[in-house]
Amino acid sequence: EVQLVESGGGLVQAGGSLRLSCAVSGVTFDDVAISWFRQAPGKEREAILCISSSNSSTYATNSVKGRFTISRDNAKKTVYLQMNNLVPEDTAIYYCSAPNYYCTSYGCFGLYTGCFGSWGQGTQVTVSS
Repeated sequence: EVQLVESGGGLVQAGGSLRLSCAVSGVTFDDVAISWFRQAPGKEREAILCISSSNSSTYATNSVKGRFTISRDNAKKTVYLQMNNLVPEDTAIYYCSAPNYYCTSYGCFGLYTGCFGSWGQGTQVTVSS
C-alpha cells in the first residue's frame, strides 16, 4: 500500500518561502511520478506540479510558475515543493499524490487522466498579508 506523508507547512507572511516535503513508501519510488495538489477553502482541489521518474517537471497551473519548484531525492524517497514569494492566494491544504498502480507508466501525463489516486493527509499552508 502506498503511503505519503507531507510536512513543512505553516504560517508565513506574504513574500516568504516554505519548503514542503512528501515522504513516500510502499511503491518503487524511482519508477513513479509524484504530484503536488492543493485545496483552498471553498474551492476544488487543483493540481500544481508534477515530477516524473526522470526528474522532468510539469506545471499544472500557471499561477505558481516562477515561484514554485519541485524536486525529488530518490535516496530519501522524498519529493519537495519549494514555494517562494508566497501570496495569500496560496493559502490551502497541500497534498502530495502518487499514481494508481495501473497507470504508473503515464508519468505526469497522468495528471490529465485522473491517474493520481493515492494521497497523503495534507499539510496546511497559510499566507498572511
